[in-house]
Amino acid sequence: MTSLAEVDPYVLSLPGPDSPAILPQWIKPGNVHTNARYGAAIWPLAPLIDNPGTRLFTIYWRGCPAPFLDQVKLATWTMINGRLRPTYLQERGARARGRTSAADMRNTCYEWLRLARWLHIRRITSLDACTEDVWRAYISERLAGCVIRGSAERICARLTNLWAFDQLSASPAGITRPPWEEEGIDDYLPSADGSRAENSMEPLDPKVLGPLLVWAIRFVDDFADDILASWQARERLLATAANNEAGPEGLAALAQLLLPAARSGESLPSVQMHGRRSLARTYVAALTGASLSQVDRFNERHRLSKVANARPGPCPLPVPVTGQINGNPWREHMDFDEAGELMRHLGTAAVIICLYLTGMRPQEVQGLRSGCCPAPEPAADGTPGRHLIRSRHYKNVTDEDGNHISAGEEREVPWVAITPVVHSIRVLERMVPPGEMLLSSSHHDYIYRRSLHGVLKGSSLRDRIEDFVAWANHEAHVHHLPDQVIPDDPHGAIGMARFRRTLAWHIARRPGGLIALAIQYGHMRTVLNARTSSAYGSRSRGGVHSVLDVETALAAADTAAHLRDRLADGEKISGPAARRAITAAASTPRFEGRIVPRTFAKKAAKFLARDGVVLYDNPDAFLICAFKHDNALCEPEPDATAPRQYACQTGCGNTVRTDSHAHDMRERADEIDQLAAAAPELISRRLRRNADNLRVAADTHDATAQNAEDLT
Repeated sequence: MTSLAEVDPYVLSLPGPDSPAILPQWIKPGNVHTNARYGAAIWPLAPLIDNPGTRLFTIYWRGCPAPFLDQVKLATWTMINGRLRPTYLQERGARARGRTSAADMRNTCYEWLRLARWLHIRRITSLDACTEDVWRAYISERLAGCVIRGSAERICARLTNLWAFDQLSASPAGITRPPWEEEGIDDYLPSADGSRAENSMEPLDPKVLGPLLVWAIRFVDDFADDILASWQARERLLATAANNEAGPEGLAALAQLLLPAARSGESLPSVQMHGRRSLARTYVAALTGASLSQVDRFNERHRLSKVANARPGPCPLPVPVTGQINGNPWREHMDFDEAGELMRHLGTAAVIICLYLTGMRPQEVQGLRSGCCPAPEPAADGTPGRHLIRSRHYKNVTDEDGNHISAGEEREVPWVAITPVVHSIRVLERMVPPGEMLLSSSHHDYIYRRSLHGVLKGSSLRDRIEDFVAWANHEAHVHHLPDQVIPDDPHGAIGMARFRRTLAWHIARRPGGLIALAIQYGHMRTVLNARTSSAYGSRSRGGVHSVLDVETALAAADTAAHLRDRLADGEKISGPAARRAITAAASTPRFEGRIVPRTFAKKAAKFLARDGVVLYDNPDAFLICAFKHDNALCEPEPDATAPRQYACQTGCGNTVRTDSHAHDMRERADEIDQLAAAAPELISRRLRRNADNLRVAADTHDATAQNAEDLT
């Protein structure tokens, strides 16, 4: 007799107790993680995980009520090893997948277990008892505290998948179709509020990012050589100490090094151990030639760790200090005990730079490998080539059947790396063996030296960033640098996902030098605008362009709103694009706040494509640009929708000024005059000429400015 599984390729045959929890066809070659049997109480999902930046997920069945165990286990096994029907996926939009990631499978299973426990408390013993009334009661209670619409949608989708996968089983439980499938989901969800999608992440406050970037670049450019040299010296001392053999010479050297200092009240070489200082046994062994066991016995006999805790001393390494802060050495010496912590912070600093100055998603930075950014070949005309980063991406990567691919895939188009990013990658390459992942967990575990899976995970990197901030703030106080203290961000932890949005925020709103590396940001705006020719950081229009579009649209809307307010207050306006600017200001909507929903990205792109009626503030040029591509003298790319604000040119037909701009120009001219008074003669003349030009431009505005009513 032909079974249903033989007739329908989407229906799976029933597993037995010894069947593999994950069928072999879903395990990639090279994945060596242990698989479980169907009857086991624990199912590791590691055989499905090939992304080094993802932690290894596991399903524990101990939390499932006994009456539901067989039903939920079978549905979960079907989800892990089966695929949703294409007809089912077509009804759910482009984001629906026949097979999802291991993390999503685990979360979906746990959502089903939550339902099972709820039913069990109400003395319901089978999933087929989920009538429409039961579904409504459960979803009402489940979503009662869910204020984010996106989370509520995911919960409903996972519960619907329980019904969908049940139909793909050779022994279905008979689960009823959830009522929101028939009635529509909107009535079951909280109101739309701008869920925490990528584009709705708050940018980091400029007061936070400025000193954070200063310390990160300082670590990579100024401290890296000292830190790497100190780590190598520490490793040599560790190897020496481990190979020392016990002998009378070593014992004599111990007594000569430690006893006079201990008896005279001097400090002893110490390291931090379990919240207190203790004798630096390995360091002392390497210095004296004594074996580690000799040091331990000597330490115990003379209670030297107690002395070291009371009078802790340094463990200087034979490494020259070359790095400086404000012209002074940043350390008196490199210390044996601090080497691991500094290596940890060095890796974190490099990650911060890569996250912020590339526009990569966190998982893309985590997936970088040694050799990903080779030295560029010079162009045919001899000009230097751009450094390109070859990397993998993971978001929405699927096979031809729409199934999630855990290992991701290499980008067809590489990322462009500016100088600080190249330096960071070079430092990371010195921290791991050739060909290794740049953020390999094992090679970055400098304190415990464990053998860990994959690369540093998001939670670990978030903690390291917070630790880096604490370290930098301590150093800022030690070196009397109050302006380089990193304050708390008003919107919470720095994390990793906020850097991408912050990059777009700075490109859109700080075009001319209000933050460090303005020229590089300008370069990135140019590269990002070359959508067709370079497709920077993306294989499609989505990528980092959507994040930049969101910030640019918000910035342009703010500019229009501010212009509208100035004109309403009676300020006059001048410039060849004055009429267009007035029209744009009147027709541009006002956006409140910086949290935006996922759908705003497409609206932002359309908003920016309105050539001639989008306004861009340029505070360094003291003007507004009513960007019309054909008029622009800043030489924008052929398909650019924004000006190259750092390359603003006098006489451009897109410029607009208000009375406020003229006032600011005169104030700036006065500031320049003060600088000129204290500058050498040649520089002084140049500064005064700049000040005079600003006053001439302000006078020209006063002579030509008109009220908005006169221009409409």
